[in-house]
Amino acid sequence: MTTTLPPASGPTAPSPNPETPGTAGTSLFHDAFHRLRRNPQAIAGAVIVALFLLVAVLAPVLAPYGGEDLPGRTSITPTHIPGPGEAPGFVLGLDRFGGDLLSKLIWGAQASLLIGIISTAMGLVGGMLLGILAGGFGGWVDNVIMRVVDILLSVPNLLLAVSIAAVLGQGPYAVMIAIGVAQVPIFARLLRSSMLSQRSADYVLAARTLGLSKGTITMNHVLPNSVGPVIVQATLTLATAVIDAAALSFLGLGGGRPQTAEWGRMLTYAQNELGIAPQLAFFPGICIAITALGFTLLGESLREALDPKSRQK
Repeated sequence: MTTTLPPASGPTAPSPNPETPGTAGTSLFHDAFHRLRRNPQAIAGAVIVALFLLVAVLAPVLAPYGGEDLPGRTSITPTHIPGPGEAPGFVLGLDRFGGDLLSKLIWGAQASLLIGIISTAMGLVGGMLLGILAGGFGGWVDNVIMRVVDILLSVPNLLLAVSIAAVLGQGPYAVMIAIGVAQVPIFARLLRSSMLSQRSADYVLAARTLGLSKGTITMNHVLPNSVGPVIVQATLTLATAVIDAAALSFLGLGGGRPQTAEWGRMLTYAQNELGIAPQLAFFPGICIAITALGFTLLGESLREALDPKSRQK
């Protein structure tokens, strides 16, 4: 008499590979990382962002001169500003004040990085606080917060930032606060919407059945599962923050000395020299465009990688 043994369930039994992207045992962020590694757009964006961060962090080492140094001021004339290769020792030439243009671009990356990160962090923290209050409490709290958010969203983002910076006065801190406040309603509405969609999920119903409090469910379950879209938006908003910072500086709201290295300020003082030195506007403009492109490519790729519909394909 033979006995039929059940299928092996011990160590010798085959099991699905948890490292395979898209399988049931793969976490959302782990799967997103695999998708990003295979996405040429994400790789291009990551390379641009990494180079931008590297140049900004290593500016004291990479820049031949200081951000406000004017080593070539004696070479500037009313009708001629040396361009690339025209002045010995200055690869990209000089600006209208006699500063090394290459050094100004490198130090400008550091200024743009500082303004972009701090302003986005301010907007993210403020928006998440409002979003948590609106999505967690609901009722009249949600209505009041959302009406304020709707009013802020009715004003164009850059116009709101210009208005706030004009009230606070000229200076880099005013620019950071202005851009951060202008971003608050975007993060608030996004997090609130994400939390509302999570409140009807099965795991929330199960937590209520177990008797967990509303605050515990909101902070320990709903919020962690709702921040994904907010993180993606923060990456995209960094690109907007760099552009807005340059725009505010271009309008004269960034403060600082005229020769201070900042891409927007460099564009401002290049206007009167376009006829004799167009490179003074071209180089900072292309730096702003490429940096914003890098953050945009990375953010869009991250949004696609974290999209549940795309993950199931």
